[in-house]
Amino acid sequence: MQANRAHLEYLTRLGDTALVLGQRLSEWCGHGPALEEELALTNVSLDLIGQARLVLSHAAALEGAGRDEDSLAYFRDESQFRNWTLAELPNGATARDDYASTIVRNFLICALQVPLWEALAGSRDETLAQIAAKSVKESRAHLRHSRAWLVRFGDGTDESHARAQAALDRLWPYTNEFWDADAVEREAAALGVGVVVAELEPSWTATVDAALSEATLRRPARSGFLSSGKRGAHSEYLGYLLAEMQVIARQHPGARW
Repeated sequence: MQANRAHLEYLTRLGDTALVLGQRLSEWCGHGPALEEELALTNVSLDLIGQARLVLSHAAALEGAGRDEDSLAYFRDESQFRNWTLAELPNGATARDDYASTIVRNFLICALQVPLWEALAGSRDETLAQIAAKSVKESRAHLRHSRAWLVRFGDGTDESHARAQAALDRLWPYTNEFWDADAVEREAAALGVGVVVAELEPSWTATVDAALSEATLRRPARSGFLSSGKRGAHSEYLGYLLAEMQVIARQHPGARW
């Protein structure tokens, strides 16, 4: 099907969120708290990057400007990315190795990715629907993994509980961006391509509240804070992440391995 600006922007948001979160999780490779977890997070990262490649490749083909998924991943600047801000935040408040922060962030995002991919499996964009049908199976596994660790941390020791609650309190305000519907989402939904993410909030809330109750964690109060990564206004962290991710491609443009 032919794509308009909202269609392409919607695809870019999906692809960029998967790509940026996958890149952030890859930082644990070689640094995991246990060998099994290092492998688990590496696999989650690879799944996300695979999802990003499929979506961005599709977006590039619809765009018809001669770009491919690598062009979109490695040769766009920070302001051109459309990922949720939560995905780009570092793996800890003051350090790169707070596993509780990583788990809480993954859980909050995965709890939404599952119903989002489920809804997109019915998209009028047949290629996106096929990508969604594949991605939802992976996202369900990601959700099971992050939920299990959330409960383990929350209902574990005093230290693990405190770290999980601190991460939840710090990251929760960024979830407001999920529910901030805009013209891109509404137009994509009107075309039958996408869904307005805010319509998935009840499903997300049910998943999150059940897990927090089991983990003995307190749900933070909603604040007025609103991040705007999906509109291209990012935190100070994305630029550093992209610099690391893009450096080889930009130093050797057109290289083939």
